[in-house]
Amino acid sequence: MAHVLVKALKKSFGDLTIIPGIDLEIRDGEFMVFVGPSGCGKSTVLRCIAGLEEITAGELYIGGELVNEVPPAKRGIAMVFQSYALYPHMTVAENMAFGLKLAGMSKAEIKAAVDRAAQILQIEHLLERRPKALSGGQRQRVAIGRAIVRKPGVFLFDEPLSNLDAALRVQMRVELSRLHKELATTMIYVTHDQVEAMTLAHRIVVLNGGRIEQVGTPLELYHQPVNKFVAGFIGSPKMNFITGTLVSATPMLATVKLHDGSVVQVAADATTLPAGDPVTLGIRPEHVHATAQPGENAVKSHVQLAEHLGDTTYLHVMVTGGTESLTVRTDPENPLDTGDTAWLGLPLKRCFLFSQQGKTLPQAG
Repeated sequence: MAHVLVKALKKSFGDLTIIPGIDLEIRDGEFMVFVGPSGCGKSTVLRCIAGLEEITAGELYIGGELVNEVPPAKRGIAMVFQSYALYPHMTVAENMAFGLKLAGMSKAEIKAAVDRAAQILQIEHLLERRPKALSGGQRQRVAIGRAIVRKPGVFLFDEPLSNLDAALRVQMRVELSRLHKELATTMIYVTHDQVEAMTLAHRIVVLNGGRIEQVGTPLELYHQPVNKFVAGFIGSPKMNFITGTLVSATPMLATVKLHDGSVVQVAADATTLPAGDPVTLGIRPEHVHATAQPGENAVKSHVQLAEHLGDTTYLHVMVTGGTESLTVRTDPENPLDTGDTAWLGLPLKRCFLFSQQGKTLPQAG
């Protein structure tokens, strides 16, 4: 295991600054996941930790040692890429052993390391096969095995499951979680898939434009997002947003006029904002109550599409006067269907309120 510490890390390519300066601490044995949209800098940070990109400014410590000038092979890390990068003319065992041969280890040591990794990954029966005889999931296990044999202090994963189909991704998430528990090694994992992040991570780093928006456990990010960006990025389907203006506020309750003219209340402290300020109401799909009749704290909408999935139903609705479709997750017995008028009940304690700058206003109660 190894503790990773990033201090004021900056990365530029010529005059273009990709990472303007971030601070981050990753604990011994932690499974840390970097998430964010394409181009947010998550893979660049990972490559800086790996030593594949030179750090422009700042300091990087692995296991308490400053490693800015240490080459990748000496950092005690192992990296698994999106592409498996297996040698097609070598067997699975030979692929896993190749790095150890280059390091000058004895045949007995190499065999012991390969056998141990194969046992952990349950691929002992594949050791004599070549990559072309393996499925996508098996190839990814071999790539992970090649990293395990090095016994690194830190594992680095750069979107390792993105080439797999949906069913295999679920299976490999289970495998990776089991692997982490068995090895108890620090793991840093990059993905654009927030479902992977939520299911695998001890903590998640949400990046945007090269900056860290928030660091926290999956449930902290889900229930306590610091801003509209994090709220909209974490959760599947994503949070619904409705624009409006602040009518009045007390420390316990904010009254908001939405773009369709309806007035609703939110259990949030908006007393720092003046009346008339633009705000955005946010609510997750599972917290909206969709009914055919008007109700308390509700807005009128039109069902554009009802997706009946058996165990649940998704309603894609448009609020009167709105420009963006909202998503409602509801009970499969809900009678609302495509073309119906739906009233969306917004439980005031389930709503978030965001300022014009996107900052989450404190929730009341």
